[in-house]
Amino acid sequence: MRATLKKRLLDALNACHAIQSFVANCTFAEYEQNQMLRSTVERPFEIIGEALNQAEIDSPELSALIPDVRRIVGMRNRIIHGYANVDDELLW
Repeated sequence: MRATLKKRLLDALNACHAIQSFVANCTFAEYEQNQMLRSTVERPFEIIGEALNQAEIDSPELSALIPDVRRIVGMRNRIIHGYANVDDELLW
């Protein structure tokens, strides 16, 4: 595995772990009411989407290993460009 691809996948994995730690012991209602928590969770989703987008550009075969990679990147785009329409329940 190329070093760049490995780094991008590790970035995505670390962002996943960050999200898990941020919402541990938290309910959806608490998440929904806490703007700081929502912002804190959205950033790692952006990192995941961008890391996987760049990884797929470098290694097109990634889509065979992660079939939903385009949907994940799409969620990242929605968070960044459609921030007014982010569905908290979907992110949760």
